[in-house]
Amino acid sequence: MGDHKEQPPRVGAAVRRRRRTLELTLAAVAERSGLSVPFLSQIENDRARPSRSSLEKVADALRTTAVELLAAADPACSVDVVRAEPAGPCPGPQVRSLVRGHHQMHAQEFTGDHDAGREFQYRNDQLMYVADGAVEIEAEGRAYRLGRGDTLYLTGGVRHRWRATVSDTRLLVVAVAEHVEAVQDRSRP
Repeated sequence: MGDHKEQPPRVGAAVRRRRRTLELTLAAVAERSGLSVPFLSQIENDRARPSRSSLEKVADALRTTAVELLAAADPACSVDVVRAEPAGPCPGPQVRSLVRGHHQMHAQEFTGDHDAGREFQYRNDQLMYVADGAVEIEAEGRAYRLGRGDTLYLTGGVRHRWRATVSDTRLLVVAVAEHVEAVQDRSRP
């Protein structure tokens, strides 16, 4: 009860994100697609569901495909429960996604250790939270030791790596999704 049920995707946010990324007005997309500004506005605000033909016209106007827009669409629900994995002996490191679908936020739970030599660099901001155990995170040439309940915030572009320093460590990583243009373009005034 209360769990997410598969519903049709809401493509409006994906259309709006793509249009804004290209710095286009609704009028420009209307001209390119042959669809009206009011209809495009209704699509972006999820008050109208475009037909396949209309979605393809919008995608062409946004220099993408209908498939890409659908993949970037938000599911038509506001609540989604991701159940915990059944407890039991699991040898080795584990990774579990805490958010399903293609959203503006990603969250993962890492249990145990992983390849400590692997370096990460994400385009957007990230928060690391130690739920259990302890980790050592190397970022920008400095080492940070974090214990249970500690967090580390990294802005987009910061190279980092981490390792668990205690067995059965659980690290939660929450990040702005890579498909979202959250990074400021430093070349603009």
